[in-house]
Amino acid sequence: MTSVTSASPERDPGRLTRPRAKQAVKETADAPDALTVGRRVRHVRQEAGRTLGDVAEAVGMSTSALSLIENGKREPRLSVISALAAELDTPLSDLLSTAPPSRRAALEIRLERAQRLPSYEALGLPRVKVSPRLPTEALEALVGMHEAMASARADSAATPEHARRANAQLRERMRAADNYFGDIEEEAGKLLAAIHHPGGPISRAAVDRIAAHLGYKLVHTSDLPGSTRTVTDLHNHRIYLPQPEAGQHDSRSLALHAVGHLILGHQPPADYAEFLSQRVEINYFAAALLMPEHETVDFLRRAKADKDIAIEDLRDAYAVSYETAAHRFTNLATRHLGLPVHFMRISQDGVVYKAYENDGVRFPADPTGAIEGQRVCRSWTARRIFEQPDLSQAYQAYTDTRSGTYWCTAVVDRTKDGLFAVNVGVPYQHVKWMRGRETTERAVSRCPDPSCCNQPPGALAARWSGQAWPSARVHSHLLAAMPPGVFPGVDDTEVYRFLERHASTGV
Repeated sequence: MTSVTSASPERDPGRLTRPRAKQAVKETADAPDALTVGRRVRHVRQEAGRTLGDVAEAVGMSTSALSLIENGKREPRLSVISALAAELDTPLSDLLSTAPPSRRAALEIRLERAQRLPSYEALGLPRVKVSPRLPTEALEALVGMHEAMASARADSAATPEHARRANAQLRERMRAADNYFGDIEEEAGKLLAAIHHPGGPISRAAVDRIAAHLGYKLVHTSDLPGSTRTVTDLHNHRIYLPQPEAGQHDSRSLALHAVGHLILGHQPPADYAEFLSQRVEINYFAAALLMPEHETVDFLRRAKADKDIAIEDLRDAYAVSYETAAHRFTNLATRHLGLPVHFMRISQDGVVYKAYENDGVRFPADPTGAIEGQRVCRSWTARRIFEQPDLSQAYQAYTDTRSGTYWCTAVVDRTKDGLFAVNVGVPYQHVKWMRGRETTERAVSRCPDPSCCNQPPGALAARWSGQAWPSARVHSHLLAAMPPGVFPGVDDTEVYRFLERHASTGV
């Protein structure tokens, strides 16, 4: 994730920051690795006209041990490097420099690193021995081929598998932070204070004032590029949004997402994982403005004191969707109320689209650890709600699972893409705070035991096994490669033509 303007990334250990990761990379780059140190020792030794044997003997080590150091296969202690520097009459800093001593050495280091990668080892090919007898031209060719292969792997990694791995890693970081990001809360609070927001639901007019405070104007248009949700003109300081009648009944969230990119200092994402992190950040930022932290926490604390927490009340109090209210509850419940929770959004056929947990519930996962695209147990509340006669009502139930008993509340969300269930749950020991805890609905889930719900009942299978040939509805997005480009799926030409068209009209 990227940095939040005016906020120190060190304040909140739970924050999903890419700058911190970048800083870690920078610090690693500033420290010499064993391979570079070894090449510098060899370079200085050879420049001095010394042999491996006499230098090794002089510093009290075996010739083979010094050879391992020079080849980067052993990380020397500082005392050994100090002794070598003294024997070779060179400053210690020269041996510890991160820069290769020559272009040839730089090529040798790059080849050694490439041949040590697990991706190369997986090929089962022999390593090319890097020796003085290896011609420089051959060395350059080998390095070039390795780096071209790495580039091709990076391109091909933008696949559904790559996306699922990135999602799994992101969910782990969210869980470690209890899905609470203090820096973003702080930035949202500053913006609300800047426009003198009196509290309560944030209006469209207030969103206009937020944009104006940043020097931007919100413009609704009917010709946004089909691959975009919004477009921000950084030169003319305009944020283009779809017309409400074009299917967006509430443009507040979309506008705040666009503002979030500006406030949070986002740069074009370096990879798909960063793209996902930025999406999480702007969603969090928008929710933190739509449902300000301090008053929302007060609201939830009063409900907890009354043992009457309900996502519906949160939705109605702040005029947001049930899903937004559910997400916001997961942001604040653990940090401020001490409640571990889980959330999921699934399709009518049980496929997971979004999920989060820090309460021990075990979502179905693929070998990469990703849960998106997996199917949840038929006994879970999020699926059982579709069996209810009235889909307009929230449905509560208990589910006994292998990881414990959970109480959940779910609602059905009707969209142009079909019916979805939005579900929030807590472990049994925390249900006393929730409205609907008196439900007598209960189910048992034995998943991942196949006999729970993944295998048909014996009599049914005996009757129809081998007699059915269904034509599967394939989720094509699970098979297709991720669209190319800095912003996945966005047609840059469309966007630039759109901006050019609107820049010329002044709107």
